[in-house]
Amino acid sequence: MYNTLGELVSLGEVLEVSTDRRAKRYDPNAHRPHHHLVCAQCGAIRDVHPAGDPLADLPAGERFGFVVSAVEVTYRGVCPNCAAA
Repeated sequence: MYNTLGELVSLGEVLEVSTDRRAKRYDPNAHRPHHHLVCAQCGAIRDVHPAGDPLADLPAGERFGFVVSAVEVTYRGVCPNCAAA
C-alpha cells in the first residue's frame, strides 16, 4: 500500500502532509493549491485556502537565487475539541 501511495505522491495525485507524528498522512486535494492547519495534540488536519499569493510575501532578496516552484505552509495549533478538553 505504501508503495502505491508513494507513487501517487510522485505523480502529483496526492500530497504527503507532515504532522510531526509517526504515521504519514495523505491529502487527495492535490490539484488546488492550499495550506494545512494541524492540531498539535490529536493530529487533525484541515485545508486552508488563504487569499493572495504566498510568494508575494517572499522578497526577491530572501529567495537566495532559488527559482521557487511551490510553497507549502503548515499552521500548527490546537483544534477546538482538544482546546475544550
